[in-house]
Amino acid sequence: MIKNPWKRRHIIERLVKAAMIFSFIIVAGCLGLILWTVISRGLPSLTWEMVSQTPKGGYYMGKGGGVLNAILGSLYLAGGGTLLALIFSLPIALYLQTYLDASAWGHAVRLSLDVLWGIPSIVYGAFGFTLMIALGVRASLLAGIFVLALVELPIMTRAMDEVIRRMPRDLEQAALALGSTKLEVSLRVVTRQMLPGIVTAVLLAFGRGIGDAASVLFTAGYTDRLPTSLLSPTASLPLAIFFQLGTPYPAVRERGYASALILTIIILLVSFGSRWISSRLNKYTVK
Repeated sequence: MIKNPWKRRHIIERLVKAAMIFSFIIVAGCLGLILWTVISRGLPSLTWEMVSQTPKGGYYMGKGGGVLNAILGSLYLAGGGTLLALIFSLPIALYLQTYLDASAWGHAVRLSLDVLWGIPSIVYGAFGFTLMIALGVRASLLAGIFVLALVELPIMTRAMDEVIRRMPRDLEQAALALGSTKLEVSLRVVTRQMLPGIVTAVLLAFGRGIGDAASVLFTAGYTDRLPTSLLSPTASLPLAIFFQLGTPYPAVRERGYASALILTIIILLVSFGSRWISSRLNKYTVK
């Protein structure tokens, strides 16, 4: 047993540091392995035909065509779901910070959002499917957008809430001292000051939405055609990957890895784009 407190703290610090480095290596190694698998198996099958054409007859048996329908469908679903979630998430986050803050109701709302965040997306899909049956609505782009908005709502709201809570309180108090109302402070001070974090929260939710398969499996449906309206079925990249990897044809399975590579590139672009936008907007905020 080490009696010297300084030596004990020094040893604990080294152990914690080693554990952190080991964890980083594991996470980075997993990410590198995933990227290597997707790139090495998907890049040889990735052609311009895949990203510029819809599936032709016999596509899932190895014939010509591409996954343009799934690419556009995923962008429509994730874009619409993110926009709908943003319409509700920002007012909720502002209300939490401005009027509820650390009250019992505020803690209850945050707990509810955390619970909603942890619910598997397949449960949201089952909920949406139940509503569709009750209302007599078929699988469509609109139903998929609605369910994806429910999936993204707690993610976006909690991310915005955490960003807003880190805002310097002096700015809010100064605005209130000048005669501004709480609503004016929320709309003109808080929103502008926290704009980089809000953009990051939106893009984070978009990345979750575009990669989700379970929630749109029963609600958006699947089709080889491009979506023509909000009430038509819509394909998505995660489901396209699932269907292609499940076929017995090796050429189609390789196309599945190419589709996975396309989805990975989109998510990486969203991640890097959010960091770039946040860095540009940070220049206009008060530190």
